[in-house]
Amino acid sequence: MTIGRTENFTNPTVAKRTYTVAEVMDILGVSRKKAYELCNSGSFKIVHIGRSIRVSKASFDAWLDNQSSQMEE
Repeated sequence: MTIGRTENFTNPTVAKRTYTVAEVMDILGVSRKKAYELCNSGSFKIVHIGRSIRVSKASFDAWLDNQSSQMEE
């Protein structure tokens, strides 16, 4: 047992509320540059944590669903 260190683990009972830019890249199949352009476009909500960007899962998922429905019309 190490005193003073916190374990780095993900709590499976807590639902994920944000995506990283890398996850956005994977979901959309786009380049890193395009993912950052989308994140900074105002299309969905983002949060800056230091130099990192986190994307609101709810707003990104809603944006993505809207993109899919616009393609079907």
